[in-house]
Amino acid sequence: MKDPSNPVCRTISTLLSRIGDKWTVLVVQTLGEGPHRFNELRREIPSVSQRMLTLTLRNLERDGLVNRTVTPTIPPRVDYELTALGKSLQKPICGLATWAMDHVSEIHSAQARFDAEADKSQAA
Repeated sequence: MKDPSNPVCRTISTLLSRIGDKWTVLVVQTLGEGPHRFNELRREIPSVSQRMLTLTLRNLERDGLVNRTVTPTIPPRVDYELTALGKSLQKPICGLATWAMDHVSEIHSAQARFDAEADKSQAA
């Protein structure tokens, strides 16, 4: 399992990098509220570009975390919603977000100490 050439290792690594991506986290959190249309997602996540949102949704759909439903109207209506698998990802993602919020001041303090030490080393 520790061998990076192991197919299971590569699969896990790929999935973790996708799940850990900031856009994935924000999309999963937003879709956790219920189905959204593309432009609704863009409004809810204003910092995401159209291209990144499209890629993120496509990857989440490919991984079985999001369903894309096209309703044949004029213009066509496209809705995105979490699958059961996607919903099961909400709890771990919310746990990570909660952990980050609970420890942000400690992390900022550690970063400031590290940066101050690095500045001292460069000055010497």
